Amino acid sequence: MGVTLLIDFGSTFTKVLAVNLDEEEVLGRAQSPSTVGQDIVIGLKKALSKLVVEGKKIEELEIERKLACSSAAGGLRLAAIGLVPELTLEAAKRAALGAGAKITGTYSYELSDEDIATIEWKGCDLILLAGGTDGGNKDTIIHNAEMLAGSTFDVPIIVAGNRTVAGKVRDILRSVGKTAEVTENVLPDLDRINVEPARSLIREAFMSRIVRAKGLDKAQEYVGDILMPTPMATLKAARLLAEGTDAESGLGELIVIEVGGATTNVHSVAGASASQGGVILKGLPEPYAKRTVEGDLGIRYNAAVILDAAGVERVRENSLLDIDKERLIGKIRALPHNIGFVPEAEEDYSVDMGLARTAVEIAVERHVGYIKEAFFPTGMIWLQYGKDCTGIKTVIGTGGVFAHGFKPEMILEASLFRDESPHLLKPKSPTFYIDRNYVLYGVGLLSDYAPDQALRIAKKSLHKLCA
Repeated sequence: MGVTLLIDFGSTFTKVLAVNLDEEEVLGRAQSPSTVGQDIVIGLKKALSKLVVEGKKIEELEIERKLACSSAAGGLRLAAIGLVPELTLEAAKRAALGAGAKITGTYSYELSDEDIATIEWKGCDLILLAGGTDGGNKDTIIHNAEMLAGSTFDVPIIVAGNRTVAGKVRDILRSVGKTAEVTENVLPDLDRINVEPARSLIREAFMSRIVRAKGLDKAQEYVGDILMPTPMATLKAARLLAEGTDAESGLGELIVIEVGGATTNVHSVAGASASQGGVILKGLPEPYAKRTVEGDLGIRYNAAVILDAAGVERVRENSLLDIDKERLIGKIRALPHNIGFVPEAEEDYSVDMGLARTAVEIAVERHVGYIKEAFFPTGMIWLQYGKDCTGIKTVIGTGGVFAHGFKPEMILEASLFRDESPHLLKPKSPTFYIDRNYVLYGVGLLSDYAPDQALRIAKKSLHKLCA
């Protein structure tokens, strides 16, 4: 029996899935705390040592192929630079997020010495330099290239701005030894976004250089290339589930909510048009496949950040447990110091649920669009900014808190539209599913290689919840 191994070097855990593509079955899974601070291979070997398939250990299996993704060592950290915040900078952000990056900072207009110092201080793995529509503003992106040329950065720079001067910008950077590549403009026209070429180049940079810079190349002797950042794999899985293939139907428009130890990510695959009559769309067009990442909403690394941002009463209410406030605070503040903690008692499961519900509430609020009133000489109208998700009928939860946690339907309930916040365009009446075998990252890895089998494996892993 041939086995395909799907590996995710996560920020908290290194996870392995064994699947049989011929039978389209998950044969086994295991995980162990990630060890990127020491040697990433240590955690991988520990996870593999726990993997048992039909009574056989890893060394007894016939491994046909190995595919891997990673969000370890901070994931793919990217600084986005553009011209106008609502236009080229927003387009650059969407390109970065869709490629699985975590944005360390966004910078608009002409970079200052303080901006350069901030980028250097925050650190990043990659810089996406945009600015100007094709044939539009040239001066700002040239100025920003000159500022970057005078910096101490030693990270790849992807130029995705005004094509009229893109070559000149690349040459300015290369003349001082910077690594710079040109791709198509992320905003060629004011009403058209073009993010896929930039996303592809970001992924290439991740595979060719960033994996090595983070020490993840130590694992390549065993797994081969690390194909993409984990969030990109999950977005690819979401798109496959929504659209289907020629041989297998998809589920239609959906949202995937991924709650992790370091971040909470929301992926929506849906059209962006307004569902309500008389509403006028404003701002840049929304992408059909959209991802947002909330780096302050992880339920391990950032548990205390969630507590501070939302307040103890909100987290306590979301835990659905009458727990003493001081005890709750103590448990939450201990989690960043014990990121591999796995709850066993009901109280600890409830603390996780309180953190996860709060993270989902905030993350979905940030992901969806909103409507607001505007007054014109002809009268009042409604304006819509962002994506209308009210009509989405499928919401999927993925991550350890859904696969192994407590009352997952209560966590997903936090994603719903609420009458007290009618301006937020959250789903109104979806069906909830969980990724019970925690396979979506693996489905994304398989989506280019064996899409039909990947889709059917994903469907088998989805467990419908009763609200």
